[in-house]
Amino acid sequence: MQSYTIGQASRLLGVSPDTVRRWADAGRVPTRRDDNGRRLIEGRDLAAFAIEVGQGAQGEEDVSYTSARNAFPGIVTAVKLGDIAAQVEIQAGPHRLVSLLTREAVEELGLEVGMQATARVKSTSVHIDRT
Repeated sequence: MQSYTIGQASRLLGVSPDTVRRWADAGRVPTRRDDNGRRLIEGRDLAAFAIEVGQGAQGEEDVSYTSARNAFPGIVTAVKLGDIAAQVEIQAGPHRLVSLLTREAVEELGLEVGMQATARVKSTSVHIDRT
């Protein structure tokens, strides 16, 4: 499973590294230290926390809105596989994006909860890039 540094997590959550450190110090998101002493957050823990943060930001007025042509780097929070189709959810800061795509595409990209990915939005389509 992929782990994220405080800096990487802050970019995915759309907040400063200091904010992520404060959240970790307060026990809101679990961290561990690597061999070099850096604090790491497990991908699944970050995915769950990204959902929590995103739901809390829904009522905030200072959320920035972007055009439909933007890329939304975030973290995969859910992958639901059917026989042919699949649904992938990405939390990109306060934005929750859901994409319907083929099961084959999800398997080729190797998408799973906790991975970093980018949702690209154009018109009514959401495209997923593995990053």
